Amino acid sequence: MALNFKGLAQGAGRTHPGDPAGKTPEEQKQQQERRAERVKKGMQGAKPAAELHMDNTFTPVEYDPQYILMVNALKKYFPIKGGMMSQTVGYVKAVDGVTFNLKRGSTMGLVGESGCGKTTTGRTILRLSGEKTDGQVLFNGQEIYDLQPKQLRALRTKMQIIFQDPFSSLSPRLPVGEIIGEAVREHALVPKEEFNDYIDQVMDNCGLQPFHKDRYPHEFSGGQRQRICIARALALNPEFIVCDEPVSALDVSIQAQIINLLKDLQEKYKLTYLFISHDLSVVEHISDMVGVMYLGNLVEYGSTEDIFRNPLHPYTEALFSAIPVPDPTAKMNRIVLEGSIPSPANPPAGCKFHTRCARCTERCKHEAPRQVEVEPGHYVVCHLYDQ
Repeated sequence: MALNFKGLAQGAGRTHPGDPAGKTPEEQKQQQERRAERVKKGMQGAKPAAELHMDNTFTPVEYDPQYILMVNALKKYFPIKGGMMSQTVGYVKAVDGVTFNLKRGSTMGLVGESGCGKTTTGRTILRLSGEKTDGQVLFNGQEIYDLQPKQLRALRTKMQIIFQDPFSSLSPRLPVGEIIGEAVREHALVPKEEFNDYIDQVMDNCGLQPFHKDRYPHEFSGGQRQRICIARALALNPEFIVCDEPVSALDVSIQAQIINLLKDLQEKYKLTYLFISHDLSVVEHISDMVGVMYLGNLVEYGSTEDIFRNPLHPYTEALFSAIPVPDPTAKMNRIVLEGSIPSPANPPAGCKFHTRCARCTERCKHEAPRQVEVEPGHYVVCHLYDQ
């Protein structure tokens, strides 16, 4: 087949209709003006970025030496991005005004259903989730979010965390001895000549043998990996540890071993725990104080004995009614909550629990309840007790 090179040559000089090279300067100017007009109209038609309205009504607390940790109206919101310009179109209110105090050497259990903000509360306290949205976090009288990087680095050794999944929180490329000792070496906590003996002692305190130092995480069972995580946190000689569901991935017998280990270490080193869990029986066993969270709020807070003996908030009552009783003849008075959990990105007005509460009143739908001290040290956020 013969090619018409003459036709190709003639067409080669033609320009595409949208090509500026084929237009006069006046036409190019008009095209640019029309394009700018379209962009302007598109910007005007786009949704405006969501504004973050903060009430800033909390009263700053003064440091009380009996408390190692004081959390006051803590809020942590995560922006929701959307649209062509990736503007902020809303916020996920993961933690929305949490207040509690934690005494030295004690354990506070934090319970609630999945997605209520327990883990985010713990990570925000440790400043692991970026900047807070509002509120106060006082650790030994210091506002954690006012510290400079060098000051925060020094404070890191005093605050540690035990993660929920031991396997994913351990580096598969490092032996156990290096995992436990890496931060010790980085912060120069012990002289170089005493480093190996120190790591051996920490491992022994957590039920690990010295020959485990050269093994890798995949060579251990789930309970042993959790002991490694505990040893890693303990190696820095901390004062406060966030235990983020440390036994949820373990079977019952291993759970008991880890819980007893945590209690023994607490007695030996005067540690303070924030214990996050779904297992209410474990929380009752290990905790001195209990906080119940729902959709970013602490709805009830008090001593373990008071909370389990006399739960006040309707959500706490429903939560505790789900605790299994090891007696097949016992009759369970299970409280079943109707409806689904509201979205933390669009929580309901008034009391956040009113959409699922059987004792909801008209006031609950429009007015947010305040925290009330029903009995000494026992606080509840509910209109039923706000008299």
